[in-house]
Amino acid sequence: MIKLSLGDLAMMHWKPAVRTPSLPSPIQGGKVVRSSYAARLLTYLMVMGPGLIVMEADNDAGAVATYAQAGGQYGLHLLWVLLILLPVTYFIQEMVVRLGIATGKGHAAMIYHRFGRWWGLFSLCDLHIVNFATLVTEFAAINEVSAALGITPYIGVPFMAIALVGVVITGSYRRWERMIATLCLLDTCWFVLAFMVRPSLVEVATNSLIPNTPPGGWTGDLIFLIIGIIGTTIAPWQLFFQQSCVADKRLRFADLFDARLDTFTAAIFTILVAGAMLICGAAVRAHGGTWSDPADMALFLGPIYGPVLKYGILLFWLNACVLGTTAVSLASAWAQGEVSGWRSSLDVSFRGAPQFYAVYIVAVALAAGLVLLPGAPLNVIILGVQVLAGIMLPSAIVFLNLLLNDRQVLTGPYGSHFLNKAWNNVVNWVIITILFVMSGLLAAQVLLPGYFPTGAS
Repeated sequence: MIKLSLGDLAMMHWKPAVRTPSLPSPIQGGKVVRSSYAARLLTYLMVMGPGLIVMEADNDAGAVATYAQAGGQYGLHLLWVLLILLPVTYFIQEMVVRLGIATGKGHAAMIYHRFGRWWGLFSLCDLHIVNFATLVTEFAAINEVSAALGITPYIGVPFMAIALVGVVITGSYRRWERMIATLCLLDTCWFVLAFMVRPSLVEVATNSLIPNTPPGGWTGDLIFLIIGIIGTTIAPWQLFFQQSCVADKRLRFADLFDARLDTFTAAIFTILVAGAMLICGAAVRAHGGTWSDPADMALFLGPIYGPVLKYGILLFWLNACVLGTTAVSLASAWAQGEVSGWRSSLDVSFRGAPQFYAVYIVAVALAAGLVLLPGAPLNVIILGVQVLAGIMLPSAIVFLNLLLNDRQVLTGPYGSHFLNKAWNNVVNWVIITILFVMSGLLAAQVLLPGYFPTGAS
């Protein structure tokens, strides 16, 4: 029998990170957990959070648009791409978990520490540029949702910006995590929306399990979209965000299995949600519509399937914007705070960490303000996000892989436990090589579109 109170579980997982395995000792008082299975579940629930948030927050405004566009242009033919990305997303973020638990530091701090100031500045500047551009796209989507709901963007956008600041400035990591995790789990409603458009389950299964080429063959447009799917499924900010999240939550060696499980189950959930978004987009094509954006998708499908689907798409696209905005902004704030030596934790109030929160607030305010400017070059910014993210992602993964092979970083009696195994390195370098090639293609296609043939979808 294991006697462990809920309060003791919280204390066990909310103290400074250590590198040695430990087991909970029986504690008297409080509500006793008498089942080993219940204690195991509660332990997992205390560790769970960073994986779920980092994975599902990546299903942001741009992701909804990209997955729905894949369905709107090519029907269900690209579902197999999402299935292939499942192990890739897990392997990359699992490395982040190991490095965060082993060092107790964020990704930006580790790059500065191990590779020096120049490479640290390179990574930090790239992160800030890509993240800010991504924030602009999130608020551009909030602008569109507001307009589709009949709310003037001059009310909708500032309201959401204020709400996003309020969610973060709570002085409690656990409170913030619970709120954001709840928003992540609300994305299960995408399954309901996908069911409402009544897709053929046989076609869904076939296109998910068997790679196939849409009618029209391998065109430049198709390649561009597949690269876009990869780029929106694996984003550079995720590496920085989850490692900082793990460090802020003070996870330790004993939490490694549960942190991996959190990341793996979240990866499955995120890919399934992405598939549901693609299925909703495919309904536009099935009814003879032309793809434009998720707001128009909602307005097109509403008269066919009813107001629940229409408002569901709009509201859960808005939910995606909220998740993406808070995660991307925090990734920037954590990274800047780590390298600047500021106190950077959601467990500290604004008064205790003013610079950390200021980075978050300024980023949100500037992005929201830029969207409201008449004639803002949003299309240019969106293209820039694709190129910069494509350039940054492979280099960020290279740093991550090098750190997890570095015995000077992973020291101590349990350091070898966190090092990459030989098979890890083989898988990682294959992923890195593919990403470098595809990122180069993405950048070339955006910068030199005339050299890539287009074709009918």
